[in-house]
Amino acid sequence: MTASLAQAQAFRSLHQPGTPLVLFNIWDAGSAKAVAAAGAPALATGSWSVAAANGYADGERIPLETALANLRRIVASTPLPVTFDLESGYGDGAGDVGRTIAAAIAAGAVGCNLEDSFPTDGSLRPLDQAAARIAAARAAADASGIPFFINARTDVFFQQKAEAHDAATVAAAVERAKAYAAAGADGIFVPGLVDARLIADVVRASPLPVNVMVMPATPARAELAAAGVARISYGPGPYLAAMKAVQDAAAALYA
Repeated sequence: MTASLAQAQAFRSLHQPGTPLVLFNIWDAGSAKAVAAAGAPALATGSWSVAAANGYADGERIPLETALANLRRIVASTPLPVTFDLESGYGDGAGDVGRTIAAAIAAGAVGCNLEDSFPTDGSLRPLDQAAARIAAARAAADASGIPFFINARTDVFFQQKAEAHDAATVAAAVERAKAYAAAGADGIFVPGLVDARLIADVVRASPLPVNVMVMPATPARAELAAAGVARISYGPGPYLAAMKAVQDAAAALYA
Protein backbone atom coordinates (compact mmCIF):
# COMPACT_ATOMS: atom_id res chain seq x y z
CA MET A 1 0.00 0.00 0.00
CA THR A 2 1.09 3.55 -0.59
CA ALA A 3 1.44 5.80 2.42
CA SER A 4 -1.67 7.74 1.42
CA LEU A 5 -3.74 4.58 1.10
CA ALA A 6 -2.63 3.28 4.48
CA GLN A 7 -3.19 6.68 6.10
CA ALA A 8 -6.63 7.04 4.52
CA GLN A 9 -7.70 3.61 5.75
CA ALA A 10 -6.39 4.36 9.23
CA PHE A 11 -8.14 7.73 9.33
CA ARG A 12 -11.46 6.26 8.23
CA SER A 13 -11.26 3.56 10.90
CA LEU A 14 -10.94 6.17 13.65
CA HIS A 15 -14.54 7.34 13.21
CA GLN A 16 -16.39 5.24 15.77
CA PRO A 17 -19.71 6.54 17.17
CA GLY A 18 -19.46 6.55 20.93
CA THR A 19 -15.64 6.49 20.86
CA PRO A 20 -15.05 9.78 19.11
CA LEU A 21 -11.91 10.75 17.25
CA VAL A 22 -10.61 13.94 18.86
CA LEU A 23 -8.90 16.40 16.52
CA PHE A 24 -6.98 19.31 18.06
CA ASN A 25 -6.83 21.48 14.97
CA ILE A 26 -3.49 22.67 13.62
CA TRP A 27 -2.39 25.43 11.24
CA ASP A 28 1.20 24.75 10.14
CA ALA A 29 4.02 22.19 10.28
CA GLY A 30 5.14 23.40 13.71
CA SER A 31 1.72 22.97 15.30
CA ALA A 32 1.37 19.64 13.48
CA LYS A 33 4.56 18.32 15.06
CA ALA A 34 3.53 19.58 18.49
CA VAL A 35 0.11 17.91 18.36
CA ALA A 36 1.59 14.71 16.90
CA ALA A 37 4.13 14.59 19.75
CA ALA A 38 1.25 14.85 22.22
CA GLY A 39 -0.11 11.52 20.97
CA ALA A 40 -2.74 12.50 18.41
CA PRO A 41 -3.82 9.67 16.08
CA ALA A 42 -4.52 12.07 13.20
CA LEU A 43 -4.26 15.74 12.29
CA ALA A 44 -6.79 18.25 11.01
CA THR A 45 -6.19 21.74 9.73
CA GLY A 46 -8.63 24.53 10.61
CA SER A 47 -9.31 26.99 7.81
CA TRP A 48 -9.73 29.98 10.13
CA SER A 49 -6.40 29.23 11.83
CA VAL A 50 -4.49 28.57 8.60
CA ALA A 51 -5.78 31.81 7.12
CA ALA A 52 -4.99 33.85 10.24
CA ALA A 53 -1.49 32.37 10.55
CA ASN A 54 -0.79 33.51 7.00
CA GLY A 55 -2.26 36.99 7.43
CA TYR A 56 -5.67 36.41 5.83
CA ALA A 57 -9.27 36.50 6.98
CA ASP A 58 -11.38 33.33 6.79
CA GLY A 59 -13.77 32.77 3.90
CA GLU A 60 -11.43 31.50 1.17
CA ARG A 61 -9.40 34.73 1.34
CA ILE A 62 -6.18 32.73 1.57
CA PRO A 63 -5.22 31.63 -1.98
CA LEU A 64 -5.76 27.94 -2.54
CA GLU A 65 -2.16 27.40 -3.64
CA THR A 66 -0.91 29.03 -0.43
CA ALA A 67 -3.13 26.71 1.61
CA LEU A 68 -1.98 23.70 -0.42
CA ALA A 69 1.69 24.60 0.04
CA ASN A 70 1.03 24.79 3.77
CA LEU A 71 -0.66 21.37 3.60
CA ARG A 72 2.34 19.86 1.82
CA ARG A 73 4.65 21.08 4.60
CA ILE A 74 2.32 19.63 7.24
CA VAL A 75 2.16 16.26 5.48
CA ALA A 76 5.95 16.16 5.17
CA SER A 77 6.38 16.93 8.87
CA THR A 78 4.61 13.87 10.31
CA PRO A 79 3.55 10.33 9.34
CA LEU A 80 0.04 10.90 10.72
CA PRO A 81 -2.98 11.10 8.39
CA VAL A 82 -4.01 14.69 7.67
CA THR A 83 -7.48 15.99 6.86
CA PHE A 84 -7.66 19.38 5.17
CA ASP A 85 -10.29 22.06 5.82
CA LEU A 86 -11.27 23.16 2.32
CA GLU A 87 -13.97 25.63 3.38
CA SER A 88 -16.59 25.47 0.59
CA GLY A 89 -14.28 24.00 -2.02
CA TYR A 90 -12.83 27.07 -3.76
CA GLY A 91 -14.97 27.70 -6.82
CA ASP A 92 -18.44 28.59 -8.02
CA GLY A 93 -19.20 25.28 -9.72
CA ALA A 94 -19.16 21.64 -8.72
CA GLY A 95 -16.36 20.99 -11.21
CA ASP A 96 -14.19 23.49 -9.36
CA VAL A 97 -14.73 21.53 -6.15
CA GLY A 98 -13.66 18.32 -7.86
CA ARG A 99 -10.44 19.93 -9.02
CA THR A 100 -9.78 21.27 -5.53
CA ILE A 101 -10.24 17.81 -4.02
CA ALA A 102 -7.84 16.31 -6.57
CA ALA A 103 -5.24 18.95 -5.69
CA ALA A 104 -5.67 18.29 -1.96
CA ILE A 105 -5.17 14.55 -2.47
CA ALA A 106 -2.09 15.21 -4.59
CA ALA A 107 -0.75 17.32 -1.71
CA GLY A 108 -1.20 14.40 0.69
CA ALA A 109 -4.58 14.90 2.37
CA VAL A 110 -6.63 11.81 3.19
CA GLY A 111 -9.80 13.71 4.09
CA CYS A 112 -11.43 17.12 3.98
CA ASN A 113 -14.10 19.33 5.42
CA LEU A 114 -16.45 20.78 2.83
CA GLU A 115 -18.92 23.49 3.82
CA ASP A 116 -22.41 24.04 2.42
CA SER A 117 -22.39 27.82 2.83
CA PHE A 118 -21.17 30.65 0.64
CA PRO A 119 -17.74 31.93 1.73
CA THR A 120 -18.76 35.54 1.10
CA ASP A 121 -21.49 35.78 3.74
CA GLY A 122 -21.99 32.37 5.37
CA SER A 123 -25.51 31.90 3.99
CA LEU A 124 -26.55 28.37 3.03
CA ARG A 125 -26.27 27.15 -0.53
CA PRO A 126 -29.44 25.60 -1.97
CA LEU A 127 -29.51 21.94 -1.00
CA ASP A 128 -29.29 20.60 -4.55
CA GLN A 129 -26.24 22.76 -5.30
CA ALA A 130 -24.51 21.75 -2.09
CA ALA A 131 -25.18 18.07 -2.79
CA ALA A 132 -23.83 18.41 -6.32
CA ARG A 133 -20.59 19.81 -4.90
CA ILE A 134 -20.31 16.81 -2.56
CA ALA A 135 -20.92 14.48 -5.50
CA ALA A 136 -18.15 16.15 -7.51
CA ALA A 137 -15.82 15.83 -4.54
CA ARG A 138 -16.70 12.14 -4.24
CA ALA A 139 -16.03 11.50 -7.91
CA ALA A 140 -12.61 13.18 -7.70
CA ALA A 141 -11.78 11.30 -4.53
CA ASP A 142 -12.79 7.94 -5.97
CA ALA A 143 -10.65 8.60 -9.03
CA SER A 144 -7.62 8.90 -6.75
CA GLY A 145 -7.92 5.30 -5.59
CA ILE A 146 -7.82 6.10 -1.86
CA PRO A 147 -10.78 6.01 0.56
CA PHE A 148 -10.74 9.78 1.01
CA PHE A 149 -12.99 10.90 3.90
CA ILE A 150 -15.38 13.70 2.94
CA ASN A 151 -16.68 15.41 6.06
CA ALA A 152 -19.66 17.42 4.86
CA ARG A 153 -20.07 20.49 7.03
CA THR A 154 -23.55 21.95 7.29
CA ASP A 155 -23.79 25.52 8.52
CA VAL A 156 -27.46 25.21 9.44
CA PHE A 157 -26.65 25.86 13.09
CA PHE A 158 -24.69 29.02 12.27
CA GLN A 159 -27.75 30.66 10.72
CA GLN A 160 -29.18 31.57 14.15
CA LYS A 161 -28.06 31.88 17.74
CA ALA A 162 -27.65 28.69 19.75
CA GLU A 163 -30.61 29.49 22.02
CA ALA A 164 -32.88 29.50 18.95
CA HIS A 165 -31.92 25.97 17.87
CA ASP A 166 -34.86 23.57 18.05
CA ALA A 167 -36.38 20.46 16.48
CA ALA A 168 -36.94 22.31 13.21
CA THR A 169 -33.26 23.27 13.03
CA VAL A 170 -32.30 19.67 13.67
CA ALA A 171 -34.67 18.50 10.94
CA ALA A 172 -33.09 20.92 8.46
CA ALA A 173 -29.62 19.64 9.33
CA VAL A 174 -30.68 16.01 9.07
CA GLU A 175 -32.27 16.65 5.68
CA ARG A 176 -28.92 17.92 4.50
CA ALA A 177 -27.07 15.00 6.09
CA LYS A 178 -29.26 12.56 4.17
CA ALA A 179 -28.72 14.40 0.89
CA TYR A 180 -24.97 14.57 1.45
CA ALA A 181 -24.82 10.88 2.33
CA ALA A 182 -26.59 10.07 -0.94
CA ALA A 183 -24.06 12.27 -2.76
CA GLY A 184 -21.11 10.39 -1.27
CA ALA A 185 -20.17 12.14 1.97
CA ASP A 186 -18.64 10.06 4.76
CA GLY A 187 -19.42 12.26 7.77
CA ILE A 188 -21.55 15.22 8.78
CA PHE A 189 -20.07 18.16 10.68
CA VAL A 190 -22.50 20.32 12.67
CA PRO A 191 -20.53 23.30 14.06
CA GLY A 192 -22.51 25.73 16.18
CA LEU A 193 -24.66 23.02 17.75
CA VAL A 194 -24.02 22.86 21.50
CA ASP A 195 -27.25 21.61 23.09
CA ALA A 196 -26.73 18.06 24.38
CA ARG A 197 -30.29 16.94 23.67
CA LEU A 198 -30.26 18.27 20.12
CA ILE A 199 -26.83 16.73 19.46
CA ALA A 200 -28.26 13.36 20.49
CA ASP A 201 -31.24 13.96 18.18
CA VAL A 202 -28.93 14.65 15.25
CA VAL A 203 -26.87 11.54 15.97
CA ARG A 204 -30.00 9.34 16.09
CA ALA A 205 -31.38 10.68 12.81
CA SER A 206 -28.21 11.11 10.77
CA PRO A 207 -27.15 8.43 8.29
CA LEU A 208 -23.57 9.67 8.71
CA PRO A 209 -21.19 9.73 11.68
CA VAL A 210 -21.48 13.10 13.44
CA ASN A 211 -18.70 15.61 14.07
CA VAL A 212 -19.18 18.26 16.78
CA MET A 213 -16.98 21.33 17.26
CA VAL A 214 -15.89 22.36 20.75
CA MET A 215 -17.18 25.77 21.79
CA PRO A 216 -17.53 27.34 25.25
CA ALA A 217 -20.99 25.77 25.81
CA THR A 218 -20.26 22.39 24.20
CA PRO A 219 -20.98 19.37 26.44
CA ALA A 220 -18.05 17.48 27.93
CA ARG A 221 -16.29 14.84 25.88
CA ALA A 222 -17.82 11.99 27.89
CA GLU A 223 -21.32 13.34 27.28
CA LEU A 224 -20.66 13.67 23.56
CA ALA A 225 -19.37 10.09 23.48
CA ALA A 226 -22.47 8.86 25.32
CA ALA A 227 -24.63 10.62 22.70
CA GLY A 228 -22.87 8.67 19.94
CA VAL A 229 -20.74 11.45 18.46
CA ALA A 230 -17.98 10.02 16.23
CA ARG A 231 -15.66 13.01 15.92
CA ILE A 232 -14.82 16.05 18.05
CA SER A 233 -12.82 18.94 16.65
CA TYR A 234 -11.54 22.15 18.16
CA GLY A 235 -11.69 24.57 15.22
CA PRO A 236 -9.82 27.85 15.81
CA GLY A 237 -9.56 27.28 19.57
CA PRO A 238 -5.97 25.94 19.62
CA TYR A 239 -4.67 28.77 17.43
CA LEU A 240 -6.40 31.41 19.53
CA ALA A 241 -4.99 29.89 22.72
CA ALA A 242 -1.48 29.78 21.26
CA MET A 243 -1.61 33.38 20.08
CA LYS A 244 -2.99 34.49 23.45
CA ALA A 245 -0.03 32.84 25.17
CA VAL A 246 2.40 34.62 22.83
CA GLN A 247 0.66 37.95 23.30
CA ASP A 248 0.56 37.57 27.10
CA ALA A 249 4.28 36.68 27.22
CA ALA A 250 5.15 39.65 25.01
CA ALA A 251 2.95 41.98 27.03
CA ALA A 252 4.73 40.92 30.22
CA LEU A 253 8.08 41.54 28.55
CA TYR A 254 7.20 45.00 27.27
CA ALA A 255 5.20 46.17 30.30
